[in-house]
Amino acid sequence: MTAIYKWYESYKAAVLETDWSKMPERIQAAEAALSQRKREFELNHGGTTEENQAIADAMRGLTVLRNDAVKWSEKQKPPRSKSA
Repeated sequence: MTAIYKWYESYKAAVLETDWSKMPERIQAAEAALSQRKREFELNHGGTTEENQAIADAMRGLTVLRNDAVKWSEKQKPPRSKSA
């Protein structure tokens, strides 16, 4: 059984988002939840090895997702007109 962490819901919302225009806010919310959990680790025991690995994996996944969102955003911009 896979453990469900409290930051997982915001991460899942970002990964499963299908509206690319909402992607940046979903990614930001997930990153904030992950960062908050990492701050909690600094105040207590540092978390389990499994959760630390899950956070690292989630952060890498969000980086890929952010790059894809940037590419999508660039495609939405109207082409630049060439001046003579």
